[in-house]
Amino acid sequence: MFDTILIANRGEIACRVMETAQKMGVRCVAVYSDADAGAKHVQMADEAVRIGGPAPADSYLRQDAIIEAARKTGAQAVHPGYGFLSENPDFVDLLQASGLTFIGPTADAIRAMGLKDAAKALMEKAGVPVVPGYHGENQDPEHLAGAADTIGYPVLIKAVAGGGGKGMRLVERPSDFAEALESARSEARTAFGNDAVLVEKFISKPRHIEIQVFGDGRHAVHLFERDCSLQRRHQKVIEEAPAPGMTEEMRAAMGQAGVRAAEAIGYSGAGTVEFIVDASEGLRPDRFWFMEMNTRLQVEHPVTEAITGIDLVEWQLRVASGEALPCAQQELAISGHAFEARLYAEDVPKGFLPATGTLTHLSFPQGCRADSGVRAGDAISPWYDPMISKVIVHGPTRSVALSRLDRALSGTQVAGTVTNLAFLGALARHDGFAAGDVDTGLIGRDLDKLVTPAEPAPRIKVAAGMAALNVIETGWDSGFTLWQPLVRGVSLAWQGAPFELNLRAEGPDRQRWTVDGSEVLAERVAGVWQVEGLALPEIAVAGSTVTVFDDYGLAFDIVDPLARAAGATGDGNLIEAPMPGLVKAVLARPGQEVAQGDRLAVLEAMKMEHALLAARDGVVAEVLVSDGEQVEAGSALVRLEPLDD
Repeated sequence: MFDTILIANRGEIACRVMETAQKMGVRCVAVYSDADAGAKHVQMADEAVRIGGPAPADSYLRQDAIIEAARKTGAQAVHPGYGFLSENPDFVDLLQASGLTFIGPTADAIRAMGLKDAAKALMEKAGVPVVPGYHGENQDPEHLAGAADTIGYPVLIKAVAGGGGKGMRLVERPSDFAEALESARSEARTAFGNDAVLVEKFISKPRHIEIQVFGDGRHAVHLFERDCSLQRRHQKVIEEAPAPGMTEEMRAAMGQAGVRAAEAIGYSGAGTVEFIVDASEGLRPDRFWFMEMNTRLQVEHPVTEAITGIDLVEWQLRVASGEALPCAQQELAISGHAFEARLYAEDVPKGFLPATGTLTHLSFPQGCRADSGVRAGDAISPWYDPMISKVIVHGPTRSVALSRLDRALSGTQVAGTVTNLAFLGALARHDGFAAGDVDTGLIGRDLDKLVTPAEPAPRIKVAAGMAALNVIETGWDSGFTLWQPLVRGVSLAWQGAPFELNLRAEGPDRQRWTVDGSEVLAERVAGVWQVEGLALPEIAVAGSTVTVFDDYGLAFDIVDPLARAAGATGDGNLIEAPMPGLVKAVLARPGQEVAQGDRLAVLEAMKMEHALLAARDGVVAEVLVSDGEQVEAGSALVRLEPLDD
């Protein structure tokens, strides 16, 4: 076993690897960028080394700096986590040349699965079923369009070097193919430096089911399946294991296919073989096809650990240090059911826009596993993925596990940034999901129901008012004004809309509030405040923001009455950056006439591209930024003026 390893990653996966390694007595070295100098993974590590600036290209993608850090700290091996350099075969070659062990597969295995077209050809030879499609080298647009006609619409255009939904477009009509191809290639070129694509048949009721495999370079086993069908824009949202509705016949067929895929390339370590499944007639062993193999540990690996009792990171360390597979296939079994929900800093009503902010409060309830790389007081940076945590639960049955997920999400408390917590809660309570009737289109079909805006009840507004006026902790020595027949007022705002609350104190344990034209009573009974007969929710106050932890967390702003009149109202003519990011492209030109919905600029942030659209018809008066410029949230990008009558 290694004495010291270096984790070439950040955030929750770096913390996750350290937890297991340190339990095994292995010393851990962290690397960090300037943006992560005080991060959780840095404080957890036995030693930490700065490797550069906040941009990934200046730090976590610097192979030379990581290898030098390993050399200086005496690390014998490097764990890549996922993302960044985890599937970079050149990095593996450099490590090997430097006398370091890569905790993962060989460079040849990564290359074999690195390009989707070549991987599919290899899988066909290994007897693994592959989706009908064109995976050839001819990238001429007319040839690709002809291939799509042969396959039959709808089709998917996918970047051959892709992942995470980048460089992927669904095309339902031949007339849309050329535009979709250009868009997919542009995004693939930006994300991967390779604009080659493949074209595949689109499955009408697809489920995304993947097989966790593990090899030692000679033999492989599978640790059953995970269902990752709950996706939005090809990004996984909630994963579970095992897959609902799975039959033993199909599980055996998919498991064997996964093992064949791993053994065909002499795979070593943890990997995931992803399949697309046609669920239009239930789960059938002749209706699944290979999509790709992820040659690393997956984000959703905790659900596999929960149902098997296996620590996959421990297995990674043992096999990388030269040990054989810890278990034979017949020794592995499924116990119960598990879910994982990905908690992100993102503004769901605004199209799941990634968000930043400082986490002023963060806590998770008992009964769940929370894999997180941040703590209260940490900032969600614009430089990296905005994940706050993975919330994982396990139960003896799917129904029990889903109830525990619902409870865990309801009990999770986050303040300081907007999150997708309410969206995850709505998914956990979705009737179709509860029944196991899932496919990759579920979220898209029911998005309006899943993104219903919250509307705080009067009692929640009162709770916020009690915190804003600091009248929760009261006593006979706290001041006579609470007991006088005087009215005190406070101005709060909910999502930018101000409202007034008035308090009439009737003693230290009784308060009568007026809000929204109604009267609400707050009383302290047996030392506990109750509002309208219900216990006062937990509350966090940070600066001028009050967060009431009800309905997944509702944030109110304390309004300064002196500043209320100072705000200016926008007229829709100024296009601003909704978050910090890089201006990838400016499409607007001065003097150009534009219509509502036209793309004016493309902003790259949080590893995603976001199109900024015209809010109304008009003429471009000014373009205030240029391609390649880094901007802050709220920066003016384009100014429009009305069309002449």
